Amino acid sequence: MESLFRCPLCAAALTREEKRYTCPTGHSFDRAAAGYVHLLPANKMHSKDPGDDKGMATARNRFLSRDYYAPLRDTLAELACAYAPEHVRILDAGCGEGYYSAAVFQALDRAGKAPMLAGIDLSKHALRRAAKREKAAEFAVASVYNLPVADEAVHLLLNCFSPLALEEFLRVLKPGGVYFYVVPGARHLWQLKEVLYDQPYPNEEKRTPYVGFEYLEVRAIDETIHLPDQQTISDLFQMTPYFWKTPKAGTERLAALGELDTQISFRVHVFRKQ
Repeated sequence: MESLFRCPLCAAALTREEKRYTCPTGHSFDRAAAGYVHLLPANKMHSKDPGDDKGMATARNRFLSRDYYAPLRDTLAELACAYAPEHVRILDAGCGEGYYSAAVFQALDRAGKAPMLAGIDLSKHALRRAAKREKAAEFAVASVYNLPVADEAVHLLLNCFSPLALEEFLRVLKPGGVYFYVVPGARHLWQLKEVLYDQPYPNEEKRTPYVGFEYLEVRAIDETIHLPDQQTISDLFQMTPYFWKTPKAGTERLAALGELDTQISFRVHVFRKQ
């Protein structure tokens, strides 16, 4: 079966089989029982278990599955249908547990675009859920800085809150290919931050032109969500970078809450490869 992935050792095209991926030079990569493949070479791994750990992946999956971020999900699906060509090839660079990539794939499939989707992430715990969420797609443990994807192989690249690896993104996008870069808006999770910090500050918002890309548009999403219990508040907290750098007093204030209303704010920057 055709694959969007290439061999991380020799860069030859990979063939997707039921239980493994193989390349013409003899390299073979087993597919995990959960459905993903490990394409991160050992010399590129900086820990034994890179990316989100099991607890963080579980919290993210539980939160997103309740559709608190559905406005962003639906916007990405709408934009994909507007920009994607027929027989579109999609790469989600930093796909996590596949919430956005599955929605984009399914919307394009309904629109008759005959999509093919690959997602990569460092976390095997997240990819287990991604592979379960969309079985028609393929997912791999890999780094955005060393994508196991051939040059000019994809029409549409998604990057939701993941590192910006512009050289690699330019390499794998076809000429005229489209890139969705999702970042938080100025007051994203503002009320959550007011609980955590004595003096919260807004996120910076700006348009940054990138060499090799043409700006097409910026789509804004601004909503308020209601978190009805401590478990949901905790799940959201674990998804954020604040989880690692909040003072103990802020964490204790958040743990004391029984519910919380907070803003969500996203900006989808849409680029085309020149």
